[in-house]
Amino acid sequence: MKYDFDRLTDRRGVGSLKWDVPEGELPMWVADMDFETAPEVIEALERRVRHGIFGYCVVTEEWFGAYRNWWGSRHHFAMEKEWLIFCTGVVPAISSAVRKLTTVGENVLVQTPVYNIFFNSIRNNGRNILESPLVYNDGGYSVDFADLEEKLADPQTTLMLLCNPHNPVGKIWDRETLAGIGELCAKYHVLVLSDEIHCDLTDPGYEYIPFASVSEACRDNSVTCLAPTKAFNLAGLQTAAVVAPNPVIRHKLNRGLNTDEVAEPNAFAVEAAVAAFGKGGEWLEELREYLYRNKQYVRDFVERELPGIRVVSSHATYLLWLDCGGITEDGGELAAFIRRDSGLYLTEGEEYGSCGRQFIRLNAACPRERLAEGMERLKGSMAIYRNKNDGRKH
Repeated sequence: MKYDFDRLTDRRGVGSLKWDVPEGELPMWVADMDFETAPEVIEALERRVRHGIFGYCVVTEEWFGAYRNWWGSRHHFAMEKEWLIFCTGVVPAISSAVRKLTTVGENVLVQTPVYNIFFNSIRNNGRNILESPLVYNDGGYSVDFADLEEKLADPQTTLMLLCNPHNPVGKIWDRETLAGIGELCAKYHVLVLSDEIHCDLTDPGYEYIPFASVSEACRDNSVTCLAPTKAFNLAGLQTAAVVAPNPVIRHKLNRGLNTDEVAEPNAFAVEAAVAAFGKGGEWLEELREYLYRNKQYVRDFVERELPGIRVVSSHATYLLWLDCGGITEDGGELAAFIRRDSGLYLTEGEEYGSCGRQFIRLNAACPRERLAEGMERLKGSMAIYRNKNDGRKH
């Protein structure tokens, strides 16, 4: 490989949320990577730093071109410049959309288990969380269209938050599924906000499908949130984009983002995105291969060493959804035990909805040596946990 993903970079002492943990703990929870970003991005940022002046910034023509070229060439979705709006992050965009495009007391539908911050964006703004649980069968997930239609048909439901690809289960939604969602939402006048932040982190040989590219109904009745932050590990730079093809929806959202003061870039946000999408393609391809091998390492390890745990089948994200139902129905209690016992910090599945109670989420985006250490810690903790539980049964 041209790029070194085996390098162990010390992230303590730099204000890292992920690594703000006690000495001896190994964090494999929040969704950021332990890899340095693409050298091409670092070089662009270094040039910007050497300029030495960090005043107010604008969104440049290069920024619009970077998004349009990347999605056109990699994801077969032709975006018009006018559709794009800069935003400081996907989560701020979601919260702004909830505030601007819905009314207090209305329902916002989510497909659980799903990214836990969706719940905050809904609840904190006085809207109702309406869950349409995904169907879990034979180690994989699918949409329950009967349940989805019933809940979209409620006149009080006005917005659906779609996760595409889906976090935490790693599902790439196929064109037929996305079209079905789009048709139902158009039929019942429910706007779709599609969070596509994980779109570039698919397994080699797999592609995601932008929701807005599927049909006119999907395009004209949707807002899409995009960013280089997950794929290039740039979350701390606060850079993202919102795509709104419908001019009426775009006007409302634009006003909401500006009212919330999240529509202006910092001194590095534009440069980072332009460099990532303009020069980071080769780095990303090697990253995807490395992440795929990491995920396969976890799957093989679990199958060989951890009876009672099942890795849910997935082809996107660097997050693995572990079904612990063969050991316990309380993944939260299990995750807490593992952290106390070995210092391995995982995320309890119930954070993503009550239907995630028997699951744990594991972040595999780290050098292989660190991942191997995490799996050995998990193995040791699980042996103690099983012995403890067997003792209780007797």
